[in-house]
Amino acid sequence: MLVRFEIPFYGHPNMRAFHPRTIEITTEPELTVQGDCIVGVNASCGCSGIPEQMKRALRRSESKIKITIKVDESSFVVFGNGHEDLVLENTHDIVIRKSRYTCPRTLAINCDKASDDIPRKMIKQLQDPKTRGLFVIEVT
Repeated sequence: MLVRFEIPFYGHPNMRAFHPRTIEITTEPELTVQGDCIVGVNASCGCSGIPEQMKRALRRSESKIKITIKVDESSFVVFGNGHEDLVLENTHDIVIRKSRYTCPRTLAINCDKASDDIPRKMIKQLQDPKTRGLFVIEVT
């Protein structure tokens, strides 16, 4: 069974996306250059806003997670895994990780890509605060 959820977000002039281990979106409107894993601000929700049906799917170790970041006609796909230790309670942030680390902000672990893998053309687009992106989560 496929469970799908879309989270709209926006760009920010301080978008850098150089982090080698994580990708993050946040509901916060501001971003400093130190937030180098963040690829979207003003997201419609953090982990706590994800529907319960999806949370149940994410909390299965056998779950396969596909995250697609869409900006205009471009898209970037990341694959990761679910885990029974996912808390999914942070109200502001969603983080996907290459590692197995979990905390209330973690959506997926063992991901195959991080923010430094995102094409620079897409990051350039996301440096415009008018740019709208979509963070699409699919769990099987």
